[in-house]
Amino acid sequence: MDKVQSFQEDLVELAKEKLARGELNRRQFAAALGLLGVGAAAGSPRDAAAQVKELVYCNWGGTANTAYGNYYGKPFEALNPGVKVVMEPASPTAGKIRAMVESKKVTWDVCDGSAFFAVSLGAMGLLEKIDYSVVNKNELVSGMTYEYGVAPFSFSNVILYDSAKVGNDPPKGWVDFFNFQKYPGKRMMRRDANVMLEALLMGDGVAMNKIYPMDVSRAVELLKKHRKDFVYWNSGAESEQLMRSGEAVMGTLWNTRAKILFEETKGRLAFTWNQGILQPGVQVVPKGNPAGGLVNKFLAFACSNEDAQLGLFGFFASGPSNKRAAARVSPDLRRFNPSDPDNAKIQLVYDGEWWGKNYADANQKYLDTIAG
Repeated sequence: MDKVQSFQEDLVELAKEKLARGELNRRQFAAALGLLGVGAAAGSPRDAAAQVKELVYCNWGGTANTAYGNYYGKPFEALNPGVKVVMEPASPTAGKIRAMVESKKVTWDVCDGSAFFAVSLGAMGLLEKIDYSVVNKNELVSGMTYEYGVAPFSFSNVILYDSAKVGNDPPKGWVDFFNFQKYPGKRMMRRDANVMLEALLMGDGVAMNKIYPMDVSRAVELLKKHRKDFVYWNSGAESEQLMRSGEAVMGTLWNTRAKILFEETKGRLAFTWNQGILQPGVQVVPKGNPAGGLVNKFLAFACSNEDAQLGLFGFFASGPSNKRAAARVSPDLRRFNPSDPDNAKIQLVYDGEWWGKNYADANQKYLDTIAG
């Protein structure tokens, strides 16, 4: 089975695709990856006695050299003389973080993770707590803060539909999504339980404020009932292609990909924010990170840097997590912003606490049902 891609990995792929299509030049490409914290490898592990104190940010890969410094690194260094922000594209999986911490050979200071990483690894004693006396959680939109992680950007899973095939009464939520009598045709889902269980439960009539804690068995029953009517994606590019080819009448995918399809088809492939699942782009700090408390100053900077968050939104449509930044999105682009107040209020805020405790078991049940 192909690896299921994370949202962060897909943002890197989006940057590459934009470069290939000529939608941005090399400098803009480097800047886009810089916004994500993706750059050239830092090289060998650091010497703790080095005069210049390094802060190493581990992300999911890319080819830009010093692009991250253009948006976060250099401004942060200017505020903190003697500090060097270094990027390391080494794919910070939960397994790698755990191995690094347990071997007491930690070389990363902050990692692009996920909400359930923050919960599951935090509970195992593998992460440092976020110091919210330094990071101002009050300036962030709902759902962006965890004890062991904080998010400088947001994203959503939304319902995308082919308006040429659903008529004048498009789907308004997940109950419509799973109504195969009203809307015949295949549906597209992700090959991973994360967020798909929420969709299934809402499709079975569970109110958004009753989703958590989730009834996995109930969600799986609806999946089992319709599993022959689904096609599944592993990567963001694949989700685009399944909808572009017409293989599915409607599907769920990341809002970043939905925006591309909406613009490409001049609105024929449209999407709704209603009952979307708003998620945080959580960053985590490995236990015993070499830069120590400096990482909280860096995270505070990332979470309060409005221009950087708006730049990221401009390239990928990943939403600002900072309330002030979200308010600065131009009116003509707010329709694409997952964290816009009008869009956020009709979405389900993702519960990483539940997923951090239940992912392994819930995902296995989901995958077993698909394979059924």
